[in-house]
Amino acid sequence: MINGYLDLRSDTVTLPKAEMMDAIANASLGDDIMGEDATVNELQRKAADLLGMEDALLVTSGTMANQIAIMNFAQRGQEVIVGNESHILNLEGAALAAVAQVQARPMTVKNGYFDPEIVESLISSGDIQRAKTALISIENTYNLNAGQIVSIENTKEIKELAVQHGLPVYLDGARIFNAAVALEAAPKDLCKHVDAVQFCLTKGLGCPLGSILAGSKEFIQHAKMNRQRLGGGMRQAGIIAAPGIYALDHMIDRLKEDNQKAYQLAKKLSAVEGIHINLDNVQTNIIAVNITKEDIDADKFIELLKEKQIKVKKIGKRKIRMIVHYLITDENIEYLFENMKGIMSGSRTVQHQLFD
Repeated sequence: MINGYLDLRSDTVTLPKAEMMDAIANASLGDDIMGEDATVNELQRKAADLLGMEDALLVTSGTMANQIAIMNFAQRGQEVIVGNESHILNLEGAALAAVAQVQARPMTVKNGYFDPEIVESLISSGDIQRAKTALISIENTYNLNAGQIVSIENTKEIKELAVQHGLPVYLDGARIFNAAVALEAAPKDLCKHVDAVQFCLTKGLGCPLGSILAGSKEFIQHAKMNRQRLGGGMRQAGIIAAPGIYALDHMIDRLKEDNQKAYQLAKKLSAVEGIHINLDNVQTNIIAVNITKEDIDADKFIELLKEKQIKVKKIGKRKIRMIVHYLITDENIEYLFENMKGIMSGSRTVQHQLFD
């Protein structure tokens, strides 16, 4: 229960575990800009090793990590190839243009597959009229309203193409650990064919703040300067890093539970008249629900659920999104299902209680 509600709008709404708060209280602190915060340094070493990268950098958010990476790889006025449903393109306040000052070249990505033929067709060598392609940016999991897995094989295909054209590949891996546990692969296996990657501590890992950007030592050294330019240099940042260390040690493997609960819920809901869910798209912890009942749209559905202490997110006129996270129990899933079924059947009464 979060502020009185069963909240599935995002996995960013989670509250830190008691063990994370204890870790903050016991963290060894120092000035991170000077490289003297031992807790930050430990988190960065741990994250780099986990991802198979030389070095890593703690930043305040995934958006900051993405923009630093783009600033590292691309010069002002160049072009970046991105998925048309990617976070970088759609949900970072036009930072590609306003901050990194590059142009986006969007591509269609179907079912989490970055088609190398489409990517190659978009690569520009640049001329007097066209911007030069500087970077290929992929996302795993792809599309924050779908959570689709990009396979290791597909990432390898994109990297091989990028090498042919002398381009780097960047991975926005905000929820990469959800993909890794679903594939039963080590996180570093999902990163072996990219030049740099970021992941969020605040999503399925349940931390209160922060993201990690990882790459080569040279890349991270450059990233520190761009972080500073964005006002992201921090002092006693061990208070952010301490929960991150706990998360990397204890919160990754359990993401499999979130993925499984999401699929179980989606399967139950798919049998409810008035609801349509593409089960093939429920690959991790994200469920997109299409409302087909004529007299209920997304706004009305959200209003009715809120009366039952349930929050979900609108992503279209007749479409909502739900994301399962570590605070969602099996009992919560059953309560949610019964209420959604009740709304669609016209019966608003649920016999059992959500909370003891």
